[in-house]
Amino acid sequence: MLAFDYKKRVRYGETDMMGYLYNGNYAQLYEIGRVETMRSIGLSYKILEQDFRIMMPVVHVEARFILPAKYDEELTIKTILKQLPSRMITFENEIYNEDMTLIHTAVVKLFFIDMSNGKKVSCPQYMLEKLRPLF
Repeated sequence: MLAFDYKKRVRYGETDMMGYLYNGNYAQLYEIGRVETMRSIGLSYKILEQDFRIMMPVVHVEARFILPAKYDEELTIKTILKQLPSRMITFENEIYNEDMTLIHTAVVKLFFIDMSNGKKVSCPQYMLEKLRPLF
């Protein structure tokens, strides 16, 4: 299993009139979590796309809003990968406020797509080599 925490502060421009993180901005938190989790073990979206010609489109998002994230709060984005990917990779997200109270959860599923032909492929060996030792 791989789990990684990343901190991010809620900016004014990300909030609605109530001072809460606008609901449409949560997907950006999931992306931040995924990118930084991969980076923490030496994986890079940029290398995956440029060198290996693999992209990872999101195909499913399931979110649960428990409490609002508020303006100027420092959030902890916990991203969890519970199993090795095959043709799909599933990231679970837990978002905590400054008091470390769980305020949001999400499950995000992505496919691997060969950029040269647009077809689904299995997880590239480049990723599996970095992930296997963690499982």
